[in-house]
Amino acid sequence: MSCSSDPNARLARALRSLDGLSVGDAFGERFFGNDGRERALARDLPAGTWRTTDDTEMAVAIVDVLERAQRIDADRLARAFAARFGFDSARGYGAGAYQLLSGLRMGVPWRIASESLFDGQGSHGNGAAMRVAPLGAYFADDLDAVVREAQRSAHVTHAHPDGAAGAIAVAVAAAWVANPELQRVPMLELAIARTPAGDTRHGLFRAQSLPASSSAELAASVLGSGQEVLSSDTVPFVLWAASRHVGEFEEAMWNTLSGLGDRDTTCAMVGGILATGTTVPSAWLARREPLRRDPSV
Repeated sequence: MSCSSDPNARLARALRSLDGLSVGDAFGERFFGNDGRERALARDLPAGTWRTTDDTEMAVAIVDVLERAQRIDADRLARAFAARFGFDSARGYGAGAYQLLSGLRMGVPWRIASESLFDGQGSHGNGAAMRVAPLGAYFADDLDAVVREAQRSAHVTHAHPDGAAGAIAVAVAAAWVANPELQRVPMLELAIARTPAGDTRHGLFRAQSLPASSSAELAASVLGSGQEVLSSDTVPFVLWAASRHVGEFEEAMWNTLSGLGDRDTTCAMVGGILATGTTVPSAWLARREPLRRDPSV
């Protein structure tokens, strides 16, 4: 089955991925708190409306820009990020993102804001990776574009090379699921081949070497599952979890959740990666709050 480059087909793939990402985000967010681990182990599906976090807010901005521009226009993406932050800043943005987006709202150019973070090193957190799966699905017919556009999307907030590396790895994994022609090699192998050298790529090699019998708890203890909120301690676990559950959305969510850590973000990434290759349960979609989109950005 071929993977179309038609803009409407590309957008449809991105929207499917966005559904998976946002449901995973809202699902994982429900399992923080003192009893989160126990409820996760019991597979106690949360009741009520599932509120999404900054993971979804920023992913929606990416999809909106792709719908409008059919590529990543960094200036437009920065404006979209800042506008969504201004509309509702209480979505769990991290300290670095809060500082950067507040600066953008005050007119600081995105390049200056991004490259000045962390004493001029730029961020190598997991934020660029958490939002990028729909971009990988969108450009799944062109792997070079996946890598190029993922890096562009990352630079707006994550100037550190390893922050961009995480975005590239997740985008490649999402493209792998959306494009059967890429599945001639395993997901992790393709991601490693396209991810720049650094801590995140090193973690992908470790994920690849884990025994097939490894549990999520063991994988999280070896790879990290976002406890440090870094690309390198989040993305390798995410790709390990996604690669084990292609075509199994619910099982993927519960298995990813059992790794604990930054659970809204790990579930968002895995959900976004897998959603074009399976069905997001309608009951889960119904519980996720409605998404607010603005493709006029």
